[in-house]
Amino acid sequence: MQYWVTWASLPIVIFGLWLYTSQFCQSFPTLQGKRILLLIAHPDDEAMFFAPTLLALTRPELGNHVKILCLSSGDADGLGDIRKKELIKSGIQLGIRSSDDIHVIEDSNFPDSMSVTWHPRLISNLLTLTFAPKMASITPKDAPQANIDAIVTFDANGISAHPNHKSLYQGSHAFLKALMHRHSGWECPIKLYTLTTTSVIRKYVGVLDAPLTLIGATLGRKTTGDFPTPLLFASSPVGYRVAQRAMTTAHKSQMRWFRWGWITLSRYMVINDLRKETVI
Repeated sequence: MQYWVTWASLPIVIFGLWLYTSQFCQSFPTLQGKRILLLIAHPDDEAMFFAPTLLALTRPELGNHVKILCLSSGDADGLGDIRKKELIKSGIQLGIRSSDDIHVIEDSNFPDSMSVTWHPRLISNLLTLTFAPKMASITPKDAPQANIDAIVTFDANGISAHPNHKSLYQGSHAFLKALMHRHSGWECPIKLYTLTTTSVIRKYVGVLDAPLTLIGATLGRKTTGDFPTPLLFASSPVGYRVAQRAMTTAHKSQMRWFRWGWITLSRYMVINDLRKETVI
C-alpha cells in the first residue's frame, strides 16, 4: 500500500517543484527595456532551446524589443522555404511582436551542415553590417555604437555540439571584439548572454533538473544592474505547452520521432540559464 501511495504522490511532488521553480525564477533580476537579439543557426532552435527565454523576455511589462536572426534556412533536406515560414509562425507563438522582427539569412557561407563550422569573421562581418553599421566611421575617442543592447545565443559547446551552434558563439565574440577595437576604456554597448550546456543526463530530465540549476545560479557569480547575470528563466506548465505547440504546430516539417522525445524530456523546454560573457 505504501509503495503505491509513494508512486501516486510523485506527480504531485514534480508539479509542485515545477510551480516553485517557475515562481522562484521570477525573483531573479532580468533584462528590461532592452533591444535584444536572439541569434540562432536553424529554424526550430528558438523553440527547442530558447523557448523559456523568449517567453520570459517578450513579456510586455518588461518593455523589451526582441528580434530573431537565423543564419540559415535549415535547407539541408531541401525544406528551406518551408522552414522559414515555420520559424515565423513559431516566433510569433513564443512572443515575438511581428514577423518583421524575424530574419533568416540565406548565404552559401552558412550552410546547414553537421560537418561545417562557419567562419567567425564572416559572422562578425554580417553582425557588424546589421547591428553596428557605423563601426568604421567612429573615432577611437568616441564611444562605440550599436542598434541592439544584448545578444542571446549558444555557448561554446552549442548545447548539442552542433558545429553551426558553436560557430555562433565564436562569431559573436569576434563581432564584439571588432566593435571594441580601438575603443579601450569604453564599455561595450552590447552584452553577450549564452545558454549553458549541461551533461547528457541533465539534458533529458526536464523540470527535474531544476534543483541543480537553481543551486548553480544561486551559488555562482552574480551581478545586478541593467545587465544582470545569470539570467534564469523557467516556464510554467502553461509556458511549457506553448513551447511544445511551437514545435508541433509550427515546425511540422521537423517533427521526427526523436524530436517528440526532446520536446517531452528536455530541460531546455522548461529551463534556460544564461551567463553574461566577458569579451576580451
